[in-house]
Amino acid sequence: MKVLLVNGSPKAKGCTYTALCEVAGALEKNGIETEIFHVGTEAIRGCMGCGACRKLDGKCIYQDSVNVFLEKAKTTDGFIFGSPVHYAAASGVLTSFLDRAFYAGKPIFEYKPGAAIASCRRSGATATFDQLNKYFTISNMPVISSSYWNMVHGTNPEEVKQDLEGMQIMRNLGNNMAWILKAIEAGKKVGIDIPEREEKVTTSFIR
Repeated sequence: MKVLLVNGSPKAKGCTYTALCEVAGALEKNGIETEIFHVGTEAIRGCMGCGACRKLDGKCIYQDSVNVFLEKAKTTDGFIFGSPVHYAAASGVLTSFLDRAFYAGKPIFEYKPGAAIASCRRSGATATFDQLNKYFTISNMPVISSSYWNMVHGTNPEEVKQDLEGMQIMRNLGNNMAWILKAIEAGKKVGIDIPEREEKVTTSFIR
């Protein structure tokens, strides 16, 4: 089994990366393969809602790292998205990245566990954590929790490592993700499948 961890910070080896590494370490101790995918600093365009991905087999019309990620996601069992806090929200690049990834590739994510982590200096992490979790709860994804809200504090990687509670929260998150993945795999072996789908209903509030 494999978990893809997405670093939504422009810094490849900064605070968000440090937190993700702690999660990855716990996953690997549980026998789960991990890969950290860095969104990077390239320009990521926002989703236009054009619907072209419906005709492109779940690929976005813009050829950038979103499509690279979606291809990896097809063979991934769980996801963890990490972001620094920018103005009490996820980074702009990660927001655009996730808007397009989930719009184009929603079937890829359904019924696979997801988790979010936020890295901040002082505050805004709770709002960021809430924002990221909404991608999971609109996509039929089990949301993985920890022993506290998934966040770390510090202005640099060394300070993040000094956040002993935050580091423990990351390890607990990794352990919980591994547990759920193994439980899902065990369920499949005894014939427990995903819930039966109902035909989608939409409600218009304009009368």
